[in-house]
Amino acid sequence: MITTGTFIYFSDEQKLRASSVDLPDFLRCRGEKLIRSGREYRLDSDHSITVRGAEWFDHSSRKGGHAVSFVQRFYNLSYQDAMSMLLGGEQGAGYPLAKPQKEEPPKPFEMPPEHTDMRRVYAYLMRQRNIDREVISYFAKTGTLYEDAEYHNAVFAGKDEHGVFRHAHKRSTGSAGKAFRINVEGSLPQYSFHHIGTSDHLYVFEAPIDMLSFITLYPENWQASSYVALCGTGGQAMLWMLEQNPGIHHVALCLDNDKAGQEASKRLATQLQEAGYNCGVLLPGNKDWNDDLCAEREQAPPAPKLTMEMG
Repeated sequence: MITTGTFIYFSDEQKLRASSVDLPDFLRCRGEKLIRSGREYRLDSDHSITVRGAEWFDHSSRKGGHAVSFVQRFYNLSYQDAMSMLLGGEQGAGYPLAKPQKEEPPKPFEMPPEHTDMRRVYAYLMRQRNIDREVISYFAKTGTLYEDAEYHNAVFAGKDEHGVFRHAHKRSTGSAGKAFRINVEGSLPQYSFHHIGTSDHLYVFEAPIDMLSFITLYPENWQASSYVALCGTGGQAMLWMLEQNPGIHHVALCLDNDKAGQEASKRLATQLQEAGYNCGVLLPGNKDWNDDLCAEREQAPPAPKLTMEMG
């Protein structure tokens, strides 16, 4: 490590060593509390972030990386300061390196155990998210929405073509701290939270709460249409819905009104156009459909508009 003025030059060996620091050990050394979560550890201060070896992932923003980028993000440091911290500063002692990760077989998918009631989920979705009780009850009766027994998370589940649960997405219902969102390990992305209707229209969303918010905003005969929440921006669940329901000819991409959502909409629209579907992008007036719903309950929201049409 060579310092010239305010700039620090790091050797390739130092860069490799810093990026390979074992994050659980590093965080414990710095007084952070970790919670075991399967093969990973979850930060007690932010349940959406998991660490394993030298790797991290933020399930809320769906971004991740290795030790250096984690320290930059978590401690709000520059690249040079993050490198110096991981290498032990002037002393050069550094932190323990992560051991090579063993290849382990995928963990079998298991649905989170259900709580005896859904009081917290109902309270969260109705009071904080303004979703209609009737919409919540519909999915609760199908078994695809419930409250988990251990942490009282809302569980949004998806079934395969045989009615077997293959996917579960957990979302925290507490109001304190950063929101926790994660797909249960072993979930198959093509079977995420969805509803299959009888019409030739499919509406595609990023998050289950946005899907429920849209239905609340536009409830008239909603069950006739089909809906799917990607639990991200990947298109596997959308493509599975189209494969299973050949009567669908019109697809509305209702992803978030931000950079990531707009880029994903363009990518998915190209796929749909090439496959011959009548496709459009429907943007919320705010960042997402739940923001629109909450705004409507306070005042009239900006009217959503169909921003792109394709034949």
